[in-house]
Amino acid sequence: MNSIWLIPASILLDLGLGDPQGLPHPVRLMGKFSRFLERITRIAIPSYSFIAGLLTAIIVYSASFFLPWLLLKLFSEIHPFLEAILSVFLIYTSIALKDLIDHSKEVYFSLKEGNLQKARERVGRIVGRDTESLSEQEIVRATVESIGENLVDGITAPLFFAAIGGPAWAVLYRAINTLDSLFGYKNSTYIKFGWTSARVDDLANYIPARITAPLLSISSGLIGFSVMSSLRILFKDGRKNPSPNSGLSEAALAGALKVQLGGRNYYHGILSEKPKIGEPREELSAQKILDANKIIVITAILTSIVYLVAIKLFSHLFEYLPSLRVFSS
Repeated sequence: MNSIWLIPASILLDLGLGDPQGLPHPVRLMGKFSRFLERITRIAIPSYSFIAGLLTAIIVYSASFFLPWLLLKLFSEIHPFLEAILSVFLIYTSIALKDLIDHSKEVYFSLKEGNLQKARERVGRIVGRDTESLSEQEIVRATVESIGENLVDGITAPLFFAAIGGPAWAVLYRAINTLDSLFGYKNSTYIKFGWTSARVDDLANYIPARITAPLLSISSGLIGFSVMSSLRILFKDGRKNPSPNSGLSEAALAGALKVQLGGRNYYHGILSEKPKIGEPREELSAQKILDANKIIVITAILTSIVYLVAIKLFSHLFEYLPSLRVFSS
């Protein structure tokens, strides 16, 4: 099946529907299934948290890949159109562009209303840090950081796997990212159990993050922001973040917006000092949230175009390769 049109169709479906609340969603089912397996494996292997976490990850990854793969095979036997519909649906459920925009805009509108408490509650839905006492600039910083990080996790990485492998690979990526969000913590509970989930997530995001960040810089220039500032901060500060991947898109976004991200956060009352990314050339005003949203929408579109062009080029290359002849002297 020609899959070139599946990615644009999935993006349009996401922009149109987002994530309707109250309806079943594969990611929520993954989360519940993962928590269930965590309880089972911890009971079955109480003294070996690493093995329990490894087993949980293997089961979730396998189910997340083979179930949609088998469904696609079944639907293709019935009718190619049904396979195409399911393919679009699976890719659509693996991305979260509209949700990211909607949640960040809720923070923006709360700030514009002057309702700081409401803004704190709204930003608390998209970040893991304590938000009860954040100032307006700290709320904006948290929101922009979340936008930069989730650009890869929620949009360009699942589309990357959809492009190179198809819908089942996009769902597999979403399972990888979901397990990392559930178990990838460096605390006493998950330091061993979540080791596999965290490392696999780092590996899965490695290439998409490095494609996305420079494309974000280019995208920012297409709508009037500074390409050079974005690229300069990307190369200067992109590797400061403890995460090998999330700091790249955050740095590119900080440079485009000419703001400084990172710094002091609290998690469950515990201070965490993160490296500062970017330069405070402009104020972290509420408008920066809308500016960040504009940039990530263009980045999502540009990244998808790059993926699709790459698919087309490689498909032509593989068609050409069988016709090559190896001559020996």
